[in-house]
Amino acid sequence: MTFSWLPNAISLLRIALVAPILILILNGSFGWALALFWLAGFSDGVDGYLAKRFNWHTRLGALLDPIADKLLVAGTFITLAYTQHIPLWLAAIVILRDVVIVAGATIYNFFVRPVQGEPTRISKLNTALQLLFLMFVLSRAGFDWPDQISITVLGAAILVTVVISGVDYVWSWSRRARSEE
Repeated sequence: MTFSWLPNAISLLRIALVAPILILILNGSFGWALALFWLAGFSDGVDGYLAKRFNWHTRLGALLDPIADKLLVAGTFITLAYTQHIPLWLAAIVILRDVVIVAGATIYNFFVRPVQGEPTRISKLNTALQLLFLMFVLSRAGFDWPDQISITVLGAAILVTVVISGVDYVWSWSRRARSEE
């Protein structure tokens, strides 16, 4: 019996966790929101590990995993900006980058060739920083730890990596599209 379906099921679980996390934040239950957010982040690592370790890659999984990540991160950024725990401009920049990437991938997929969903190193770093930032913000809101300077430094690092990774995606996909002509 094969468990090749397991990474996809874990991605679906991560998608299902988004709504409860956002509701908990809106209700001010930051400890529970942090616990579920941590579980969602941990599950991202587990499904990636399983897919790579046992070669359980599927086209569905290549789509589900980034969708789950985008929903979790974007939803949490929007909700924390709405509740005034993070600056609106930071949430807007993070969301704008994701919109540009998704729109670019969609256009590339339909007009050039199917997109291979492999993120770049800078994009992986950006995602890791975003997840850490969101966990720090939730932890600060619920437990008054870590200090604000740690969150500010992480926010600045996110700003830098958002810009670099967004430009990197646009540049590399444009270059690939031109070479396909």
